[in-house]
Amino acid sequence: MAISISVVLLLLIMAVMFMRNGKLKVSHALVCVVLGFYLASSSMAPTIHSGLTATADLVGSLRP
Repeated sequence: MAISISVVLLLLIMAVMFMRNGKLKVSHALVCVVLGFYLASSSMAPTIHSGLTATADLVGSLRP
């Protein structure tokens, strides 16, 4: 749960930065949001979740 909230916050911050720099238009952001909702309700959602969890675990286990 904490990882998904962190990812959402990171993506939100990145989207705001892109919109402020003029590189991401509001219409593009809305398309991305709608795509996210459709992906979350699709049959691919568990696979995407597993992939993101595995990647977060891998990055979390790395030691500098």
